[in-house]
Amino acid sequence: MLELPRNCFDEIVAHALDNLPNEMCGVLGGVFGAGRFDSFVPMRNAAASPIIYSFDAAEWQRVDNTLRARGLDIVGIVHSHTRTTAYPSPTDVREAADSDPFGAYWFLIVSLKHAQPSLRAFKIDDGRIREEPLRLSDANR
Repeated sequence: MLELPRNCFDEIVAHALDNLPNEMCGVLGGVFGAGRFDSFVPMRNAAASPIIYSFDAAEWQRVDNTLRARGLDIVGIVHSHTRTTAYPSPTDVREAADSDPFGAYWFLIVSLKHAQPSLRAFKIDDGRIREEPLRLSDANR
C-alpha cells in the first residue's frame, strides 16, 4: 500500500481544478522503494489540452534539481482526467512506455468525472497496468 499525505492529495485536487478545462500534471517526490510520497510539485501542462498532458523539459529539470537538493527523487507522475475515470488510457500507457521504459515511476491519476474527485495509483510497465492501493495519511512531510 502506498502512502500519500492528505495535504498532497488536497494540492493535487486543487491543481486539477485550477487547470480545468485542461488536464493538469505534476510530479511526486520521495525515496524509491519507500512506499510513500513526500511531496507534490505542480507543473504546467505544456500541451494545454483537455485530453493529454506533457511536461516542459526545462521545467522538469528544474523540479528534479530542486527535489534532489532536498534528498528526494521524482518517484511519481500525476495527471488528471477531466471527464473519465482514474484509470490509464491507451495514450497514458504509450506515454508511460516512452517516459519510463524501466517501470520505475508510479502513475497517479485524479479523476474529475464526478463531484467527488478520485485518485488512484498505478505501475505501468511494458504495457501492463497494476493498481496499488493508496492510503491518505495525516502526516505532512
